[in-house]
Amino acid sequence: MSDATMIARIEGRAGRLTFNRESALNALDHDMALAIEAALDAWRNDAAVDLIIIDARGDRAFCAGGDIAAVYRAGIAGDYAPGRDFWRDEYRMNAKIAEYPKPIVAFMQGFVMGGGVGVGGHASHRIVGESTQVSMPESGIGLIPDVGGTLLLARAPGHVGEYLGLTGTRMGAADALYAGFADLFVPETEWEAAKARLIATGKIDTLPDARTPPEPGTLERLRPEIDRIFWSDDLDAIMAALETSGSDFTTRTLKTMYRNSPLSMAATLRLVRMTRAKPTIRAALEHEFRFTWRAAELGDFLEGVRAQIIDKDRNPHWKHTLANLPEAEVIQMLEPLGPDWAIWEETP
Repeated sequence: MSDATMIARIEGRAGRLTFNRESALNALDHDMALAIEAALDAWRNDAAVDLIIIDARGDRAFCAGGDIAAVYRAGIAGDYAPGRDFWRDEYRMNAKIAEYPKPIVAFMQGFVMGGGVGVGGHASHRIVGESTQVSMPESGIGLIPDVGGTLLLARAPGHVGEYLGLTGTRMGAADALYAGFADLFVPETEWEAAKARLIATGKIDTLPDARTPPEPGTLERLRPEIDRIFWSDDLDAIMAALETSGSDFTTRTLKTMYRNSPLSMAATLRLVRMTRAKPTIRAALEHEFRFTWRAAELGDFLEGVRAQIIDKDRNPHWKHTLANLPEAEVIQMLEPLGPDWAIWEETP
C-alpha cells in the first residue's frame, strides 16, 4: 500500500480514500484535506465510480482530529495565515462531502474526533462499530466544534447538541446513532466483506441491515436532565443550573466544563443556536469560520494547544474565567468576516 498519508485510488466501482497515518491516529493535515477534495472532484463525474468509500488504517482511530501542530507553530510566531488557509480549505472539503451527488460510505472505527467528524460525519452512510468513540472536544483547546460540527450538534435531539458541544463528551456507537452522528452499526468483523461488496457492485443497498450495538448508550436516558439544563442560551444560566442540581451527572459535567475555555463554550452555545436557525452545511461552516479565523490571534486557541498537546501540562491559562467573560469578546469572535474570506473558492 502507498506511503501517502491519504491514499486515493479506484477499486472496482468505488473511489477509495484511506487515512494512512496510523502512528499519528490518522490526524488530518492540510495536504490530506486537499487530497480528499481533489479525489472527490475527480470522481464526481467519472462514470466508472458509483460510490465513495472512506476508511482508515489501524485499529485505534478513523481520524482523531486535525493536525494543528503547524498551525500552532505559525501562530506562536505571529503568522495566522497557515491556520486560516488550512481551515478554509478543510471546510470547503467538508461541504463537498456533505453535498456530494454520489453515495459516500464512511467506516469509522476508534477515535472519530474533530476533523475526523468533518470527514466521516457528513458522509451519506456513516458506519460505526464496537470500538467507535465520537466527540467534538474543541472547547478544551480554545476552539469551537467546527468542520460542520455545529450542524450535527444543531440536529441532535433536544439540547443534546449543546451538551456535547460544551463538554466534548465521547459517544460510543449507540450514542452516536442516537445523536445523529452515525447511521448504521455493523460489527467490525464484517467491515471488509461489506467493503468488498460495495467495490464489486457499486450498489449501496449491499450494506448490511441495521444492528443494535452491544453496549447501550447513555444520552437517551440522560436526555430529560440535559434538556432541563442546556435549554438556556446563556452560559451562566447553564452553569447555575448545573451547580444547583447535585446529581452525579451534573457533578461530572461541571468538572469538565470548568476545564474548558469560557470563551469557546460561550461561542459554541451561540453557534449551535445560529446553525439551528439556518441548518445547512454552508451556513454552519461560514459561522464556524468566523471564530476559527480569529482563534489564534484573539482567542484561547494557542494556549489551549500548548497546554493539551505541546507541553501536555493540562493546565491552560484561559484569557477569562466564567465569572469575568466579556460579552463583547464573544460577539467579536462571531462577527461576519466579509468577502475577503469566502470559503467556497480554492486558495490560490
